[in-house]
Amino acid sequence: MKKENFLLSATKTGLVGGAIAIFLCLIGMVEIFNKRDVIQGIVTLGQFVWLATAVGAGYTASQQTSHLLNGKKPAQNLTAGALAGFFSAALTAFLVWLGSQTDLRAIFINASPALYELLTFGKGLAGLPQLLIIGIISGIVGATFTLLPKAVQRPLLHALMMLIFMALFSGIFRVVMINQGNKWETLAKSIFSQTGLTQLGGWIFILGTIAISVFWSNRGEAVKASMARMPSKGKLSLRILVFLIIAVIALGLPQVSGPFIAQVIVIISLYILMGLGLNITLGFAGLLDLGFVAFFAVGAYTVGLLTSYGPFGLQHISFWVAVPIAVLVSMAFGAFLGLPVLGVRGDYLAIATLGFGEIIRLLAGSDFLAGYFGGPQGVIGIQKPCLGVLEPFIKLDTPRICDGIEIGQGAADHFLAGPGGIYYLAIISALLIAFVAWRLRESRLGRAWMAIREDEDVAEALGVNLIQTKLLAYILGAAFAGLGGAIFSVLIGSIFASSMQLLVSINVVALLVVGGMGSIPGVIVGAIALIGLPELLREVSEFRYLIYGTVLIVMMLAKPEGLWPSQATKRELHHETSAQGGD
Repeated sequence: MKKENFLLSATKTGLVGGAIAIFLCLIGMVEIFNKRDVIQGIVTLGQFVWLATAVGAGYTASQQTSHLLNGKKPAQNLTAGALAGFFSAALTAFLVWLGSQTDLRAIFINASPALYELLTFGKGLAGLPQLLIIGIISGIVGATFTLLPKAVQRPLLHALMMLIFMALFSGIFRVVMINQGNKWETLAKSIFSQTGLTQLGGWIFILGTIAISVFWSNRGEAVKASMARMPSKGKLSLRILVFLIIAVIALGLPQVSGPFIAQVIVIISLYILMGLGLNITLGFAGLLDLGFVAFFAVGAYTVGLLTSYGPFGLQHISFWVAVPIAVLVSMAFGAFLGLPVLGVRGDYLAIATLGFGEIIRLLAGSDFLAGYFGGPQGVIGIQKPCLGVLEPFIKLDTPRICDGIEIGQGAADHFLAGPGGIYYLAIISALLIAFVAWRLRESRLGRAWMAIREDEDVAEALGVNLIQTKLLAYILGAAFAGLGGAIFSVLIGSIFASSMQLLVSINVVALLVVGGMGSIPGVIVGAIALIGLPELLREVSEFRYLIYGTVLIVMMLAKPEGLWPSQATKRELHHETSAQGGD
């Protein structure tokens, strides 16, 4: 009976895998990804996506078989994997056969002859047996992976992830290395092809990742223990060295990477500023704010209205004067939001703050206030920051003139005047605010926030002033977001209400969860993972949010505490896991 069950289960799993493969084919992902190589001359990214569905089906079927048979039985596991791989490939083969008999493009525009040629390796219907054989082999590979010990599984999985990562971003690495000169150009061309990795590059990353993973598995705990025993001065020196290396890389990056990567890092820095602000409100104080983009909008509009050359701007105000004003105005709006919702908790607080964010966006873009905020036309002609003499500066009837370096203006006579100028402004602001947030977390106020997050009633019983402490969380969080909005306005040179969508607030919450709630390094890592990587994948922009959503789901299942969690979050989750295991 169990034998029949595991065969039936493997068949169902294979059909699900085949349905996923057909979905990926019909939305065009397989064909578009086929333009890029994972390893040149061996496998393209499109082929890899299709193979991954068969391997995944085999892996899942083998896992289910182990569960049904109460343990790993290699013969049954491999049989289940082969069966799942076969049915996964069979559905794809059926799509190719059906497409050759009738025109499916009237319904599915991506069901093209080019797709069928890709799936059958250029052999048409004659290639269907080969397709089925490859599906069976892929299913067996997935099943074999489940039979390997964990010590072998982990390095192989890390190597596969590194291979895909380097293949996806090979173009960026290639351009950066080529920009460094002839020696680097030769190395870049030997490792990276124009569409992916060369065979040499593939082997370098596979073997290198496996070696590092094996070393860390065997010696990682010893390395951590030795670092824990290091004297305080040694730890401080190590931290300073790491920060100096990061600072040198950050300062030199725009000079070697080009304007596109510099702009992506600016966007990451802006989300870091918003993330650090929401980390105070949500991560430290536990106050969920889904309208956080409103403070970002307030900062952006304030700087825009104070510095714009357009019909709504004052023209004479310097960026350096407008930014503190924008931060103060954002703080005032933080207090304005905080006061009415001080007694609201949980889901009701999320809904209230969501309403506030939408109100700000609608008012800024409305015709009713168009005379003040530009309405749908927005605020344009926002001045760039000026390093140098401002003439005139105080006369209200005369536009100010920059008699120095205008940051980010695009001129080539100074590196700050080019696109990288705003980069340094954003990086320095993010580092400064990260330091302030770190000091706040370690302060008495930070401990009060965390006490409120754990239990408001207990915190109040211990003497924490709930009104004052919550209000400070809203005010300081709004200040950080307002600074991000101020930099965003000069980066773009204009500001529109349509830029302040709810999705921005959702992204900030998501990067906090993925990076690690309440963790300052987690905010940085989360912004890089959720904002930076999708920006770099614009060449596959049609599918980057599909990939984005899939990665979020996998991330929350595999590592719910986040990529770089705080110690408190880690203890809570491990305690819950231990308690469930004990029950």
